[in-house]
Amino acid sequence: MTTAHPTPTPSRVLVLNSGSSSVKYQLLDMNSSARLAAGLVERIGEATSRLVHSPLAAGGDKREVTGPIADHAAALKAVAEELAADGLGLDSPELAAIGHRVVHGGLKFSAPTVITDEVVAEIERLVPVAPLHNPANITGIRTAQALRPDLPQVAVFDTAFHTTMPESAARYAIDVETADAHRIRRYGFHGTSHAYVSRETAKLLGKDPSEVNVIVLHLGNGASASAVRGGRCVDTSMGLTPLEGLVMGTRSGDIDPAVTFHLKRVAGMSVDEIDTLLNKKSGLVGLCGDNDMREIRRRIDEGDERAALAFDIYIHRLKKYIGAYYAVLGKVDAVVFTAGVGENAAPVREAAVAGLEELGLAVDGELNAVRSDTPRLISPEYARVAVAVVPTDEELEIARQTYALVNS
Repeated sequence: MTTAHPTPTPSRVLVLNSGSSSVKYQLLDMNSSARLAAGLVERIGEATSRLVHSPLAAGGDKREVTGPIADHAAALKAVAEELAADGLGLDSPELAAIGHRVVHGGLKFSAPTVITDEVVAEIERLVPVAPLHNPANITGIRTAQALRPDLPQVAVFDTAFHTTMPESAARYAIDVETADAHRIRRYGFHGTSHAYVSRETAKLLGKDPSEVNVIVLHLGNGASASAVRGGRCVDTSMGLTPLEGLVMGTRSGDIDPAVTFHLKRVAGMSVDEIDTLLNKKSGLVGLCGDNDMREIRRRIDEGDERAALAFDIYIHRLKKYIGAYYAVLGKVDAVVFTAGVGENAAPVREAAVAGLEELGLAVDGELNAVRSDTPRLISPEYARVAVAVVPTDEELEIARQTYALVNS
């Protein structure tokens, strides 16, 4: 008599982040949170398309495929072929779901959501407030559905973590009827990063997320701050779009709205030209011609005054948000830096906290100088408020939320 063995529960999640001309992907095993493969398809639709694939589970070398990739369907087909070459094909019975990063979920989506036709229709309705991102996200969803129509597909929204903000933080002070008719309010972005990092910070402090108040500074080419009270976001710097808030690589962040009227009336610029100026030609690149913090610091070391001023403006805005969110929270347990600049630029962390000793904030020079990919404290023992560096992991957060939903 043979003994029947139970079929193992599928444990793999493929995470897709579809941009207008790119697809980033990771395949994770949720039993161990291990990455099995990762890669990027870029310049989709061009003759110079490129796919870079890393077979992490096999421990092999990166593989690169170059040549025309016509569209997202062809891109995902190429990704599927690379995964299959490692024995990780999309037809594997171990694949539990596909998780999609979706930038804008409005107010309707406050949690990861199994994708249906109705969900896609609502994401489409939000295109006017996320014209660069949501169309690409929809393309990735539809392409993945065509490849695996039998598999659960889950949308994880950048905005979802911020839906806990009170109306006093989320509402703009404009006519209510106009705001409601056109969905104008603060939505916030980078939510998966803020959720992951605030939770990991609590773990670093040895506490439950419900017990700590954290200011999260997500500093990459795009940058945002959030005030998190007991695991729930109560304020964030990005608004209706990712343009508001901190000084970023190419975005202006906070600006007097009348600047746009002035540019139209006095400079004769069109709405599209102003949009391009504020989103692509402002921020650090507008101030000094560079949006790479490493290059800006090199120029400062050589005495470049324009680079120094850009850095000072960047830090000034950052300090304003630290102070503002300190006031919003009342009590702060930690200020945490994350993302490319936040994790790697020690001078940014040092400058952002300098002069805030009366708020209980300080940075230990030696700890701050350490390069590491693990969560760590960089504040001295005597500091009342912890200052931390916590590497973000948005793909793992998307995979966790996806897997939890399909297994709930």
